Amino acid sequence: MQSRRSVPSWFLLFALLAGLAPAAAQEEGRRSAVVRAVERVSPAVVNISAEAIVRAPDPFFGSLFGGRARRAQSLGSGLIVDAAGFVVTNAHVIEGASRIVVTTLDGRELEAEVLGSDQGADLALLKVAGRDLPAVPLGTSGDLLIGETVLAIGNPFGLSHTVTSGVLSARGRAVPAESGELVYTDFLQTDASINPGNSGGPLVNLAGSVIGINTAIVQGAHGIGFAIPADRARRVVDDLLRFGELQPLWTGLRLVTLDPEFARREGLPVARGAYVERVFPGSPAAAAGLVAGDIVVAVAGQPVLQREDVATAFSSAAPGTELPLELRRGETARRLRLAAVRPPRDLGRALLAELVGIEVAAAPRREGLVVARVAPRSPAARRGVEPGDLLLGAGGRKTADPEALAREVLRALDRGSLLLVVGRGRYAYNLTFPL
Repeated sequence: MQSRRSVPSWFLLFALLAGLAPAAAQEEGRRSAVVRAVERVSPAVVNISAEAIVRAPDPFFGSLFGGRARRAQSLGSGLIVDAAGFVVTNAHVIEGASRIVVTTLDGRELEAEVLGSDQGADLALLKVAGRDLPAVPLGTSGDLLIGETVLAIGNPFGLSHTVTSGVLSARGRAVPAESGELVYTDFLQTDASINPGNSGGPLVNLAGSVIGINTAIVQGAHGIGFAIPADRARRVVDDLLRFGELQPLWTGLRLVTLDPEFARREGLPVARGAYVERVFPGSPAAAAGLVAGDIVVAVAGQPVLQREDVATAFSSAAPGTELPLELRRGETARRLRLAAVRPPRDLGRALLAELVGIEVAAAPRREGLVVARVAPRSPAARRGVEPGDLLLGAGGRKTADPEALAREVLRALDRGSLLLVVGRGRYAYNLTFPL
């Protein structure tokens, strides 16, 4: 009798196990490449809350007593790239912040300090103190496939972790900033939704590799998202960790964009590329054998359609890395290798004197730098700059010392123009000089 009563129990156990096996197999079948990539990267994605004190005019006294102070908060995302607590995010997410809090996926709230930030690259590096932090390093963006599936992970609109998917639509996109003062180059483009709050989070491929850092710097871009390529982000992060800011690179080339009209007027053999207007003596370009009149048509296998493409190619490479260049010199096609290096210490000041006509000195007890000398008949003299004027900013940044100004001159050389803020008495003027 006892054995007969045990038969239903064995039958129920067998039926239960038989039902669990297909369920487990079904769950494993649902764990697609998308799911596995999200599971790998999501623990390292953090929410970033940046708090700043802003002042608005008082309704009765205006700005007479400094205005009315209030707290403003911005939300974004970030990625822990090292278990030591290094977090990458967008510069615009933490701009002007007096307090930054990083919230991890498991709910820990950690105070963060800013190790460095670069508005031109829209990247910032933060440091948090925490134990057992999950981290995912930056991958590579050098082998991307147009059309491959990509995932954007972040905290859009202040919500908790959200994943959107799409395809990699394009590489090398040039995107103007809202202010109009900067053009972000070499962005990745995707149709995965990247909304406010997603900024600073990772763009991931199906292998679970971080191929870019998302940015929502372009407002009102419907159906289009952008990300900073991982290779470029890595170089910026390395500089932010070592120097606190992105260091300029120097090739010694002065380039202009070649278009069909320019080519027809000058009788050039090609209609697109970067025309070498000048090669600075003693520069890497001079050592590599470039000469004025050369036309750069490709760098590292990528076609050059405008002068910015050359600087963009080197911006993703480590200093001293040689890249292959394809040139046209007259009717002859040439190939050579060129490296961008850290510029000599006094190069920026020398270029400012040569190309703009200004020499500066420290201004004791005053903001900015003082204009010590203006070369006669120089671009600065023609714009009315005089000795004794104050140089308050360059390239959209304050100029606290001559070294900072020199770095801005070198960055501006790649853009082709230098914006200076010159003060005289109670007034300040924005002056743009071609380089």
